[in-house]
Amino acid sequence: MKYKVVIIGGSAGSFQVVTKIISKLPKDYNIPVVLALHRLKHVRHGFVEALSIKANLPVIEPLDKENIKPGKIYLAPANYHLYVELTGTFALSTEEPVNHSRPGIDLTFATAGYAYKNKAVGVILSGANKDGALGLKKVKDYGGVTVVQDPSEAQMPTMPNAAIERTKKIDHILSADEIIKFLISLPKP
Repeated sequence: MKYKVVIIGGSAGSFQVVTKIISKLPKDYNIPVVLALHRLKHVRHGFVEALSIKANLPVIEPLDKENIKPGKIYLAPANYHLYVELTGTFALSTEEPVNHSRPGIDLTFATAGYAYKNKAVGVILSGANKDGALGLKKVKDYGGVTVVQDPSEAQMPTMPNAAIERTKKIDHILSADEIIKFLISLPKP
């Protein structure tokens, strides 16, 4: 099976794990990575730069209707919901927050799962609320692969535990290092 998108969601306690993951993805990693991370809505600069310092791939905040391309890491912009469209593009929205957050992890995961079906991989990391649990279940329902950071390792286990509870049959519960190995081992498109 060749995968066409990796979606990673996280909140409190996920920044170090995300940084570790993207620092280990090789320069020739050609599956697009979409990061749906809870961010401070009034801080528009610095996050992309902080991630870019560690990443081997370009880190981009996509624009509305931007094409999703391999070899890139896309970060949901601060204070916008990030949707994945069937046309292989992003859509940005300022609709009401979901789970008290914008970007809402559930929305990015659900739309990416619908768009990519069994060619999507969803990863939920540390977080202090339940955002992402429903979205990861949608990825599973559409035939995608589900991965959750081991709650015993997560700085804030609420989000991984909620995803496990909601989805029931998670494909992989892994440590951060195991998530990295798993993502690197995925067959490329």
